[in-house]
Amino acid sequence: MTLALVPEPVRIDLPALALVALVGASASGKSTFAARQFQPDEVLRVEDFQRAGEADAALDNLYTAAAQRLAQGKLTVIEANLVRPADRRRLVELARAHDVAPVAIVFDLARSLLEARLAARECCPELLDLTSQVAELRRTRRGLPQEGFRQVWTLDSPQAADSAQVRRIPLPVDRRELCGPFDFIGDVHGCLDELRELLTCLGYRVTDDGAVPPPGRTAVFLGDLVDRGPYSAGTLRLVMNMVAAGAALCVPGNHDEKLRRALGGRAVKPLHGLDVTLAQLEAAGADFQAQVQAFYGSLSSHLVLDSGRVVAAHGGLPQRYQGRDSERARHFALYGDVNGRSDAAGLPLRRDWAAEYRGDALVVYGHTPVRQPRWLNRTVDIDTGCAFGGALSALRYPELEVVSVPACAQYAVPGRPLG
Repeated sequence: MTLALVPEPVRIDLPALALVALVGASASGKSTFAARQFQPDEVLRVEDFQRAGEADAALDNLYTAAAQRLAQGKLTVIEANLVRPADRRRLVELARAHDVAPVAIVFDLARSLLEARLAARECCPELLDLTSQVAELRRTRRGLPQEGFRQVWTLDSPQAADSAQVRRIPLPVDRRELCGPFDFIGDVHGCLDELRELLTCLGYRVTDDGAVPPPGRTAVFLGDLVDRGPYSAGTLRLVMNMVAAGAALCVPGNHDEKLRRALGGRAVKPLHGLDVTLAQLEAAGADFQAQVQAFYGSLSSHLVLDSGRVVAAHGGLPQRYQGRDSERARHFALYGDVNGRSDAAGLPLRRDWAAEYRGDALVVYGHTPVRQPRWLNRTVDIDTGCAFGGALSALRYPELEVVSVPACAQYAVPGRPLG
């Protein structure tokens, strides 16, 4: 007796925030799948919008409804044939406009099965142009990644569709389950002695290569660990060990990003102390350099914490990017609100995004050095310019208490006066 092999179920790991396209010809099972795997309000069916009139108007209304959901940070599922690249292109553009990933679940079933299903419904395959739908899907489905879809899953049988396992995976930036209490620490810039003193003031037990937090507390480093100050390699070792031990979280800054690129062999200008940092890492050895590169590669652009009540981002982050894992969100979190223009000193001009911030979450950031922590709307800048002779500051959350230690020396000259 020959035993039939049971195929492994398709595992679909959906980003928890995404635009999901259900792609397939008529009668391929998209509606049944959507009803089984998603909540009714998450699914937008083109048929539900055809009451408004012609097909083009129905699609316009569908995309308007999808845009509203995506703007609210809600997973959105589009159920339509979408067998043509021209139909899918608008979905990719919509996802990009809202800084979410476009993903596709493709239903590629045999045409004979689709014809039988339509016949059972007393539908006419010729009227539905089933042959051309199937042919167009087969012709173009392998090009979905090139069209811009981040992930593509293909279900090629009713059994595959019925047994598919859908899981929703939180984006790396979404750490809402972590409720603190937190100690947000501003730009360290290699000021290792000041960091040790600050951690001690916060109640951490500082060791040779790390620090143990008070019970329940977690440090959150806001990036720019390196350059300008004297001990970038030591700062990296301390922070990396804290993160590895679960005592700290960290987001990258623009100086960290530049170091990551340099370690990866990219051509970067060794300015603003990067040359000293690279020399220290070279002295520390290849293994440590690889650890640093892997550490930076593991960091998320920003972190949404405490059920969305607080956001950590090096350069700040407006509400429209919070919880979004896109290139635009990452660029803003690293560099702030810049447009490529520079001032007379050659430094990037940064718009004051915090002045227009109206979000509900408290955004804790650094990047722009200030003499005192700057509170504006629901934001606070705690980069108090330690490397420039100012102070290294931390924000205790939820207490909203600032703790600062003065710099031991002025290690670098600021390009412009501290704000």
